[in-house]
Amino acid sequence: MIGFLRGTVHEKQAPLLVIDVNGVGYDVETPMSSFFNLPAVGEQVMIRTHLVVREDAHILYGFLTEDERAMFRSLIKVNGVGPKVALGILSGVNVDDFCLWISDSNVAALVKLPGIGKKTAERLIIDMRDRLPEQTGSSSRVAAGLTAPQTSPMEEAISALIALGYKPQDAEKRVRAVGHDDANSEQIIRSALQSAVKK
Repeated sequence: MIGFLRGTVHEKQAPLLVIDVNGVGYDVETPMSSFFNLPAVGEQVMIRTHLVVREDAHILYGFLTEDERAMFRSLIKVNGVGPKVALGILSGVNVDDFCLWISDSNVAALVKLPGIGKKTAERLIIDMRDRLPEQTGSSSRVAAGLTAPQTSPMEEAISALIALGYKPQDAEKRVRAVGHDDANSEQIIRSALQSAVKK
């Protein structure tokens, strides 16, 4: 098990982070809550990780806080919630608010998260309620300025939402509704995720 990685941020392409650890590049998928707080390319970072082993791939998921990693690990134990859905949940809501939604049995809020239907929301409430005392702290979101010359910020934001579980048409619709020429991709992604939760 790889518990954490410490190295240099080599590339950021939401939700993918590439960390250079002594000349070896590790692909790490991160929730937007962590991605928004990553240092700039070329700077040092220490990120907590969870390794998922599949028949066709070994995938590293990374988190800046232990609260997020603990929540991720709890989420993927819920029937019907895989790593991709768990990543989408953590991208759409911080740990404290998610715990509040579970405590309040707030199905209406949960179904606004990517990949969460009514049945999954109800299952989350039942399965996660007993695990909430283990979840403490909060996850802040601060835009960190991401540039990708090969694609526009809006195209990058659409790709990120699709990677987080939104359907392509839904991702494009949400991005077009909040995107503007002066915004970078992280600002657009954050606005799209926030608008999805508020509606």
